[in-house]
Amino acid sequence: MANDKLDMFCYQCSQTAKGTGCTVRGVCGKEPTVARLQDNLIYAIKGISAYNYQANKLGARNPEVDEFLSKGVYSTLTQVNYDIGDLINLGLEAGEANIKVMKMLKDAHISNYGEPVPAVVEVGAKKGPGIIVTGHDLKALEELLKQTEGKGINVYTHSEMLPAHGYPELKKYEHLAGQLGGPWFDQKKIFSKYNAAVLATSNCVLLPKDEYADRIFTSGVAKLPEIMQIQDYDFTPVINKALELGDLEEEEKTTVTTGFGLSTILSLADKIKELVVGGKIKRFFLVGGCDSPLPQTKYYREFVEKLPKDTIVLTLACGKYRFNDLDLGDIEGVPRLIDIGQCNDAIVAIDLAIALCDLFSLELNDLPLTIVLSWMEQKAAAILWSLFYLNKQDMLIGPILPAWANDTIVNFLVENYNLTPLGDPEEDIKRILG
Repeated sequence: MANDKLDMFCYQCSQTAKGTGCTVRGVCGKEPTVARLQDNLIYAIKGISAYNYQANKLGARNPEVDEFLSKGVYSTLTQVNYDIGDLINLGLEAGEANIKVMKMLKDAHISNYGEPVPAVVEVGAKKGPGIIVTGHDLKALEELLKQTEGKGINVYTHSEMLPAHGYPELKKYEHLAGQLGGPWFDQKKIFSKYNAAVLATSNCVLLPKDEYADRIFTSGVAKLPEIMQIQDYDFTPVINKALELGDLEEEEKTTVTTGFGLSTILSLADKIKELVVGGKIKRFFLVGGCDSPLPQTKYYREFVEKLPKDTIVLTLACGKYRFNDLDLGDIEGVPRLIDIGQCNDAIVAIDLAIALCDLFSLELNDLPLTIVLSWMEQKAAAILWSLFYLNKQDMLIGPILPAWANDTIVNFLVENYNLTPLGDPEEDIKRILG
């Protein structure tokens, strides 16, 4: 079920095998399972650090998060901990720290930009010069919107920036024109297609193709070789490039809906309870995570399409692009497809689950809630540990198991959390709804 063929590779010290790197067992005694857990924890720490950095830029800090990051880095990047059980406990600590940092970042977003409200977003270009903004940094987007106001430039979101349209203090800018493209991996196609300036604000940016290398800019921690880096939020070069490039052509639009904040969803709490008690809502599914170009990711669209009409789908992060164009309708006014935002908005899903526990007087694992996760990269790895920290059982994960998970790790996760690899969408639904 898991991948046991990957050998450990470490070249941290001068004692590595043959002076090049340990590939089977560390000269220090570290075995592959320990190395895999350490690597996964490093991915989680990267994710927590990304959220922490964004929150810090908005003036928010949490000393408990900072303390964990120091402990986590020290415990994984130095050869001080070979104990598998303790490394798993450290992972659960990472999950707790990630909940704190996601809450801090979400609170900072709301404090600066208001509580998100549902927004119907046009997908497609309008007539006029354009700037496409990709990444996660809402502060960079806000500063760009301020500096482009009144200049006749349309600003478009891409990938994880889509939820920006739900924040009142961002959507008030009329030239926040819509969305172009979908998940992170379509950027080379999308940025080549539209003759617009591009601003990359965080991770997920790829090395550019020649077609747009002269009109892409980076800001914050994002940097590309030989590409201009914007300093101190002065987007003058981006604005000048957009004006120089001239108009995009008007094209036919589609729409997607985003921006379901916690307050909006909880305003429906009484109705949701009535529908659940009355048997009109049978189950909630959180289907989200990181999208990937793997052919197996067609699973998520098929899964959502095959769900019965008495189920509700919550989604977040760029995994939603597999199915967020679907019109699932509603159940007596409660939308069947609810996009709660970026990957860090997993905290909204967690807060919502806790609120549902209170609403129905149930424990977390007794809720009619199934979590279906996609592709575990650094931030998603941190979120996965958060769910383990909350002892969430019976989650599905895919489209393939992460390569760091060998049989020892997978067996532990299955035995302790009943973490289940994805199978056939229709069969998985039958088993869940049983």
